[in-house]
Amino acid sequence: MTIPKLVGLSGSLRAEATNTKLLREAARLFGDCDYSQVDINFPLYDGDDEAADGVPAVVQTAAKLIASADAVIISTPEYNKGPSGALKNALDWISRTEGNPWADKPLAVMSAAAGRAGGERAQMVLRGFMVPFRPRILQGPEIHLAASFEAFDEDGHLKGEVYVNELTLLMQSLRGMI
Repeated sequence: MTIPKLVGLSGSLRAEATNTKLLREAARLFGDCDYSQVDINFPLYDGDDEAADGVPAVVQTAAKLIASADAVIISTPEYNKGPSGALKNALDWISRTEGNPWADKPLAVMSAAAGRAGGERAQMVLRGFMVPFRPRILQGPEIHLAASFEAFDEDGHLKGEVYVNELTLLMQSLRGMI
């Protein structure tokens, strides 16, 4: 059996973002895989720019990476009760590429946020954003990492048996969808 290709998108652009750490932990708990992460630091979507210059190469690269994946994971922070603008912008740009890289792709979504709800509202909005792309979105277990700034140890591993167990179950379910 070939090693599955797992691709992650972090809704945060920060270098030490807890959503990026959560994706790395998800990939580790997924098990043997070829993991890569999409850089979503795209220019702001502007239809006039697209008409003049086409879809940027960085967006095309991201879409190809998603299309080639066996499964995708997305982790979003919660900004003002929704996903980050960077993540929404990335989804908008990727939707402008040829074909649909998300179609029938197994997808797990999760969230990490400083608040006590762990980004639950942002994750629900993100799930809605994904509907037009028609991936196969796992329904659970849901991962809403609360107080994410204190949820990882010095090695970047998730603390807390409940979170580790739930994330492991989610990744086992994702692996099973491949």
